[in-house]
Amino acid sequence: MTKKFFTLIISTQLVSGIAFCQEQKTAIVDTIPVVAPGATLVQVSKDFSFTEGPTPDKKGNIYFTDQPNNRIWKYDTNGNLSVFMENAGRSNGLFFDKKGRIISCADEKNELWAINTSNKKVTVLVDNIDGKKMNGPNDCWVDKKGGIYFSDPYYQRDYWERKKPDLPKENLYYLPPGAKQPIVVDSNCRKPNGLVITPDGKTMYVSDLGGNKTYRYTINEDGTLSNREVFINRGSDGITLDSEGNLYITGNGVTIYDSSGKYIGRIPIPSRWTANLCFGGKDRKTLFITASESVYTLRMKVKGVQ
Repeated sequence: MTKKFFTLIISTQLVSGIAFCQEQKTAIVDTIPVVAPGATLVQVSKDFSFTEGPTPDKKGNIYFTDQPNNRIWKYDTNGNLSVFMENAGRSNGLFFDKKGRIISCADEKNELWAINTSNKKVTVLVDNIDGKKMNGPNDCWVDKKGGIYFSDPYYQRDYWERKKPDLPKENLYYLPPGAKQPIVVDSNCRKPNGLVITPDGKTMYVSDLGGNKTYRYTINEDGTLSNREVFINRGSDGITLDSEGNLYITGNGVTIYDSSGKYIGRIPIPSRWTANLCFGGKDRKTLFITASESVYTLRMKVKGVQ
């Protein structure tokens, strides 16, 4: 995500923030059936610049990024915050693979990384597409085979020397297990962003922030995608699913839809922009939300799919 989108939504976010402060927190979320009864939104910290990319490890600890400050943070299951990694390649979206490595969309040099959590050793998985620099890997998801899906929109960064993309399109890619080069699985999004796969591995959701739509696809045996359809006529930054198949989208707070696309409810977040979210904690029932300078938690009735 990029800060230029703030100007489009800051007014509505400020209004939401005021409403959030004026109303009882429980009244806002108690009407949403997937939220735990009496749960309140908890601001864990507001000491960041722009938070993104949350993902849980096997124990439920959550790792997330503060991209402008070039750090990956850890929020453990006891509620403690600590810096996991400095000089983190300007990591954006993160995801744990089956080997326990953090797959990172490291857009400082427009690369896809695998980070060994024991020694912080970085393995660069992809650093080009047919010899051309990638736009800026944004979000990723690892399938059961170990293949990696990732989005590659172009958002101009102030730490880049270049001022335009090398690639003609902003694509969605799949890196098959063991492959050196990814394949294009969708070239028709304007700015593909967040992505999530259902637990059975058969369906993928992808948000197109530039096109203001969220798509649903069938995942084929070879990792390619088919049967693309508009799931909702709303774009999003990061997205996730819960164990009941409900989709959570971000931007102006967190909005939830069931598997048929029916609106369930909206969780207002008192920050400039809600960038991403995941489920974590020992029971996977803590919704962890990255929102600009802050991170928040909210207890849920449902578990996440990760």
